[in-house]
Amino acid sequence: MESIQAIVDTVNGIVWGPITLVLIVGTGIFLTLRLGFLQVRDLPYALKLTFSKSKNKDKNEKGDISHFQSLMIAMAATLGIGNMTGVASAVLLGGVGALFWMWLAAFFGMATKYGEAILAVKYRTVNHKGEISGGPMYYIEKGLGWKWLAVLFALFGFLASFGIGNMTQSNTVAGSLQATFNINPWVTGIILMALTALVLLGGVRGIGRVTAIFVPFLALFYIAGGLIIVILNITEVPAAFAVIFEAAFNPEAVGGGAIGLAIRYGIARGVFSNEAGLGSAPIAAAAAKTDYPGRQALVSMTGTFLDTIVVCTITGLVVVMSGLHLQFGADAAPVITGEAFDFFLPGLGNYIVVFSLIFFAYSTILGWSYYGEKCFGYIFGDRNTIYYKIIFCLVILFGAVQSVQLVWDLADIFNGLMAVPNLIALCLLSGVIVSETNKFREVRRKEKEEERKQKLAG
Repeated sequence: MESIQAIVDTVNGIVWGPITLVLIVGTGIFLTLRLGFLQVRDLPYALKLTFSKSKNKDKNEKGDISHFQSLMIAMAATLGIGNMTGVASAVLLGGVGALFWMWLAAFFGMATKYGEAILAVKYRTVNHKGEISGGPMYYIEKGLGWKWLAVLFALFGFLASFGIGNMTQSNTVAGSLQATFNINPWVTGIILMALTALVLLGGVRGIGRVTAIFVPFLALFYIAGGLIIVILNITEVPAAFAVIFEAAFNPEAVGGGAIGLAIRYGIARGVFSNEAGLGSAPIAAAAAKTDYPGRQALVSMTGTFLDTIVVCTITGLVVVMSGLHLQFGADAAPVITGEAFDFFLPGLGNYIVVFSLIFFAYSTILGWSYYGEKCFGYIFGDRNTIYYKIIFCLVILFGAVQSVQLVWDLADIFNGLMAVPNLIALCLLSGVIVSETNKFREVRRKEKEEERKQKLAG
């Protein structure tokens, strides 16, 4: 078993090595330049589009779920262990400067997420049940004509869903509940399996309805806990930011390691958290009711902003202000966030993190169940997805009662391999992304003109 683990570790290091990380960030930079820094000038409208109740231009358009529900499915899959353990791991392995590189990767990742979503909506299709299907496998096949590469992406996505989107999550929940409340992992596994099965029976609409309620609640719960700490210690925030920025470019000055480690772990953990470039989120984006691909793409782009710039920043600030990262080794990543919260809110902080971890992990299971189902359906046919749902639910129980380090590492590999076909397609189809963006900008110009006329008339 040790030899197998060693081989997996080696492959994992290659898959998530410098080449892949440069490719991910490089694609984001490339799309940012081609789109004219869209993530800066269009973010206010994107946030308004996401959270305001529109006069809904899209409610009668083709699609299964609303803009908001689509975003919540994607956020359900991305909000998770990466926002807590992942951030702590980046700080412990790369120094506090890793947070800056995490932000930078997220900034360019917003353009990547936008590009993924615009292609997902443009090339989406309708299956035999009348449901929308879309994502990298469809824009690779229909946009590039490379069926073999599309199948490869779907295969990696299907396999990754059982690991990073299933067993590792149920195992984390079971371990947390056993450690905190002495609940038997079998009990946790059975309950998780049953709750997931109930939601999956409702299809994408059921997942959309649950996550639209569930995800905002869990995100606000965790954010509120972090903001309370930040506000109560507001005088320490400027110093924390100063240390982060100094460490990003001169880590040795603040007791850190090499700058390369800060860049590597900051980017790697940022990508793990927001999944920009991996090709998972556009599968949910394709199902949204929207009149133009560009409108949904802007909504999808906000997911990276909320995940990394907001949630991960709160985690990072709490850890840095606590100073505990200077006292723990790299193996303390799973517990340091809870310790940091408890440092500021004794007796309460750790419970905030534990409950958030449980909710985040469950939401990840829901989000990835949809991704895996669509990848499975692409390879084996939509009529057979019921078998995937059954197996997916059973694997939740298995993960809850097993040690799954090897499975986690294998899932990391498949997760990383998903990115390669997707990034190739994004670069080669960048002309389509720009064309669709220009079309929507013209639509927006006309909408603004109409709004201006209505204001003058009113």
